Amino acid sequence: MPHNVAFIGLGVMGYPMAGHLAKAGHKVTVYNRTGAKADKWAAEHGGKSAKTPREAANGADFVFVCVGNDDDVRSVTLGADGALAGMGAGTVLVDHTTASATLAVELETAAKAKGAGFLDAPVSGGQAGAEGGTLTVMVGGVEATFAKAEPVMKAYGRAVTHMGAAGAGQLTKIANQICVAGNLQALSEALNFATKAGLDGARVVDVISKGAATSWQMENRGKTMVEDKFDFGFAVDWMCKDLDIALAEGKAKGAPMPVTAIINQFYREVSSMGGGRWDTSSLIRRLKRK
Repeated sequence: MPHNVAFIGLGVMGYPMAGHLAKAGHKVTVYNRTGAKADKWAAEHGGKSAKTPREAANGADFVFVCVGNDDDVRSVTLGADGALAGMGAGTVLVDHTTASATLAVELETAAKAKGAGFLDAPVSGGQAGAEGGTLTVMVGGVEATFAKAEPVMKAYGRAVTHMGAAGAGQLTKIANQICVAGNLQALSEALNFATKAGLDGARVVDVISKGAATSWQMENRGKTMVEDKFDFGFAVDWMCKDLDIALAEGKAKGAPMPVTAIINQFYREVSSMGGGRWDTSSLIRRLKRK
């Protein structure tokens, strides 16, 4: 069933996600801080662009947000020009930003005051997953609200899963990022070792990806790491933001993350090398300079 939807935030993830909603037949209004990008999206997909989040949300059944961090989410959802100001009773706000679980609870409370529903729904799968409509969506919030929004999110989500109350989606994404960071550091060390040992890196990837060491990162990033290509994918600075959230949540919950803390510092080194916008697989460049 087609709906009126708003999509706020047209970055490398949001732009194609909003496109999938339009392709699914929904009437989409978009907002982006850089208005020209919203206009470009509207021209490309046949939707509308709005000048404020509130305007985009006005008349929408579902409002999707995909921006940078907690403060960015607050700036587009709260206040006189925020999305919630334009939302009516019975509508649903869905935050796809990787943000804190604390923010999720805060937004659920704000949405309830409007008679609206709220879901925290961070995604995994990167730019390729967003473009291909194959994202994994981890969702926190009231189950009835999830049931209402799930069919819409399936426009870009291959796996859309309810994880529990508000904040549960963000906590699941933390677990995801801990695994991704550890996986990429191990892969970086393995491939750097293989090169130093005189092996063909691409052949090593081919061989070990067929055994117990395989992973999504190995299959999708192994050869590009060998080729020293990092001008795509999920940026290092965004991973630092995610790992900062992970470490703060881990401290609050008494869950030590010693390896994650070290890798977070490694990512900051990569950023200081000028790699803030490189793909997260660029951890190997730090090792190559040793």
